[in-house]
Amino acid sequence: MAVLDDADVLTQTPMPVPEARGPLSAALIDALTAGRTDTSVSGSLREVAADAVDRAADVLTDDDVQLALFLLYELHYGGIEGVDDDLEWDPALLAARAVLEAAHEAAVRAVVPLPERPEPTAEAVSAALFALTAADSGPSLSRWVARKADREQIREFLVQKSIYTLKEADPHSWAIPRLSGRAKSALVEIQSDEYGGGRPKRIHSAIFARTLRAAGLDDSYGRYVDLVPAITLAALNTMSLFGLHRRLRGAVVGHLAAFEMTSSVPSRLYGDGFRRNGFDEDATWYFDEHVEADAVHEQIAGRDLAGGLVAADPALLDDVLFGAAACLVVEGMVGGHVLAAWEAGTSSLRRPLPAGDEVPA
Repeated sequence: MAVLDDADVLTQTPMPVPEARGPLSAALIDALTAGRTDTSVSGSLREVAADAVDRAADVLTDDDVQLALFLLYELHYGGIEGVDDDLEWDPALLAARAVLEAAHEAAVRAVVPLPERPEPTAEAVSAALFALTAADSGPSLSRWVARKADREQIREFLVQKSIYTLKEADPHSWAIPRLSGRAKSALVEIQSDEYGGGRPKRIHSAIFARTLRAAGLDDSYGRYVDLVPAITLAALNTMSLFGLHRRLRGAVVGHLAAFEMTSSVPSRLYGDGFRRNGFDEDATWYFDEHVEADAVHEQIAGRDLAGGLVAADPALLDDVLFGAAACLVVEGMVGGHVLAAWEAGTSSLRRPLPAGDEVPA
C-alpha cells in the first residue's frame, strides 16, 4: 500500500473556464462569466442552443453541443471559476439545457439497442445484466494499455479519464434520494466505498489524483477539459443526464450496474500496462483498488441495486436495461475513438500533450 500524506486529500475547486468550441459554447461562456443570461448577440441562449443542435451532424460528437451541456451540468458539481453560484438554477440556462438534453437523450437512444427483457425479478435482472456486460464486444482499451501503450499514450489515457474520475461517483449519487429500500441501501453501500468509507485519503477521486501526479500530470479539477474530444464529454454528460432526472432513475441505476460490472478486469489490465511502463504503486494504486472493490460492487449492483429496484418497481425494467446498454455503447465509443487514434499513430486528444511534465496554461 502506498504511503499516504496530506496531498492525498483532494480539494475540489471550481474548474477553469474552458475555451469555446463554437457559437453556442462561446455565447454560454460569455453569459456565465458576465453573470447575464437574458440575451446574447444572436438571441436567447435557448435559441442559440436549438441552432447548435440543428447544425450538429452528430450530437454525441459535436464539440460545441457537448461542451455547452457539460458546462451547464458543471454548475451542479464543482462549479466554474468566476461564475456566480446563483446561476445554477437560472431559468434561461435551464431552458437552454433542456434543449440540449432532449437532443442528447434522443441521440443516445438512437444508438443504444434495448436488450431482451428478463422477468422483473432481482435474480433475473441481475443475470440479464451480467449476460449483457459479458457479451459486450466493444473495443478493449484496457488490453491495448496492458500490452501496447507507451508512456505518452498512458498519459493521454489518464487525461481522457480525468474528466470523470476527478468527480468519480458523483453523477450516480444523484439517485440516492430517489430510491428506497433494498436499492437505496445497495447504492449507498457502493458509494460509501467510492468515497473512501469515511477516510478522505481513500476517496477514489483522490487516489486517482495521485495517479495523475505520478504520471507528471496536473490533478486540478477540470484541468484538461480543453484537450478531450466531444465523445469524452458525452460519456460524462450521459451520466449527468441520467442522474439529474428523477424520471431516469432506472437508467442511472442500470448505468452504474454496467459500469461496475465492466471495471474489475479492465482495472487489472490497466495496472499491468502501467507496471510494464515502469510506473510504481503511486500510479497503480487506483487501478489495483478497483480490481478488488469492483469485483464486490458488481454483485451488489446487479442483484441488490438494479435487481432490487426492478423487483420493487417493475415499470422501471426498461429504463434499467437502457441505462446499462447506454453505458456499454457510449463508453465503447470513447474507447473506440482512443484506439482508432492510437492505431493510426496519432493523438486521441484535440491537441497532443507536450513531451514535458505539464500542459501549458
